[in-house]
Amino acid sequence: MGALTLTPNLATWGIAGLATLGVILRPFSWPEAIWAVLGAAALVALGLLAPATALDGVLKGTDVYLFLVGMMLLSEIARKEGLFDWLASHAVQAAKGSATRLFLLVYVVGTVVTVFLSNDACAVVLTPAVFAATKAAGVKQPLPYLFICAFIANAASFVLPISNPANLVVFAEHMPPLGRWLATFTLPSLLAVVATYVVLHLTQRAHLNAETVSTSVQTPRLASGGKVAGAGIAATGGLLIAASAYGLDLGLPTFAAGLATTLVVLLINRGGLVEVVKDVSWSVLPLVAGLFVLVEALEKTGVLGMLADVLKRSTETNPAAAAWVGGAIVAFGSNLVNNLPAGLLAGAAVQAAHVQEKVADAILIGVDVGPNLSVTGSLATILWLTAIRREGEDVSAWSFLKLGLLVMPPALVLSLAALLLV
Repeated sequence: MGALTLTPNLATWGIAGLATLGVILRPFSWPEAIWAVLGAAALVALGLLAPATALDGVLKGTDVYLFLVGMMLLSEIARKEGLFDWLASHAVQAAKGSATRLFLLVYVVGTVVTVFLSNDACAVVLTPAVFAATKAAGVKQPLPYLFICAFIANAASFVLPISNPANLVVFAEHMPPLGRWLATFTLPSLLAVVATYVVLHLTQRAHLNAETVSTSVQTPRLASGGKVAGAGIAATGGLLIAASAYGLDLGLPTFAAGLATTLVVLLINRGGLVEVVKDVSWSVLPLVAGLFVLVEALEKTGVLGMLADVLKRSTETNPAAAAWVGGAIVAFGSNLVNNLPAGLLAGAAVQAAHVQEKVADAILIGVDVGPNLSVTGSLATILWLTAIRREGEDVSAWSFLKLGLLVMPPALVLSLAALLLV
C-alpha cells in the first residue's frame, strides 16, 4: 500500500523537477514559460492534480499577476517616452568618466528602487535604464552593470515589507508591524547589501578597470509623456508604501497606477496603445501561473506537513540551529522551485508549526537572499534575464551560477549572523 501511495508522489516530484530544469536550461531555446506550463499541464493530464486544484493554484497568484502587469506597463511606457534615456544621461554625467563610480551609482539607485518599489520593479524598471546608461557612456561590456540589477534586487529585498512580494507571502496575515520589521531586519539587510556590493565589485573589477566611460553625453529633452511616466513610477512607490502600512495587497494598487499612467501618456500622445501592448513581456504571467500550479501539486504530496513537522521538532530542540539550518535550506531550495513558490510553502509551514519569531525571520532571509544563486531563484531574476535578452545581451544558467556561488553565500551568512547573534 505504501508503494502505491508513494508512486504518484514520486511522479509529481519528477515532473516538477523536469519542469524546473526546463525553465533553467531552456532546451531548444524555448521560453521559460513553456516549460512551466507544460509541467503544470502534464500533472493535470496524468491525473496527478485535479483541474479544480490546478485552477486554485493559478488563482493564488492573482495579486502577483496584477503587480507584474502594473510594473511592466510602467516600464514600457517609461522606455518608449525616453525617461530611461534621460535618466541615463544624468547618471553618466555624474560618473565623470569613472567606470567604478558609475558602478557604485547604479548600485545605489538599484538599492533605492528595490527598497521602495520592490525587487521585481528593480528588474523590470531599472534594467532598461542601466542598459541605456551604459550605451550612452560608450561602455563596451554592459554586463557588469546589468548584473547589479539582478543581485541588488534580491539582496535589498527585505529592507521593507514591500521590497519583495515574497515577504507578504511568507508572513501572510502575521506580518510584523513596521517598527519591529525595521528593528529586526535593518542590520541584516544592510550587511546583505554591502556584502553583495563588495563581492560583485571584486568579481567585476577587471572589466571595470578596462572600461572607458564617456564624459561627453548629450542630455535628451524629456517630453510630457516621460514626465508623466516618471511621476507615475514615483506615485506607485508611494502607493506601495501606503498599502503595506495598512496591510493591503500590493497587486491592485500597482496595476491601477500602471494602467492610469499608461492611459494618461497615451491620451497626451493621442495613440500608441498597440505598440505598448505588443512590447510588454506577457509570457511572464503564464510562467508564474505554471510555478504556482507546480507548488500546488507538491503541496498535495504532503510536503507541507513534513516541513511543518521538521520545523516544529527542530525548533523545540535547538531554536538557534533551526534558524540557521532553516534559513540555509530555504535559501538553496528557492533556487530549485523559485523563491515565490518556496516562500508559499515555507510560510505555510512556519504558520502551521507555530515556530519562534527568529526562525520565521531566518526563513524570510533565506527566501529573499538565497535566490542570488541562480537565474531561476527569484521572479525578479527571471524578469531581469528577459529584460537583458530584449536588449541583445544574455547570460547562461552556468555563468550566473558561477557568479552566484561567490555573491550569495557571504550575504546569506552575514545577514543570518546579524539576525541571530547580534
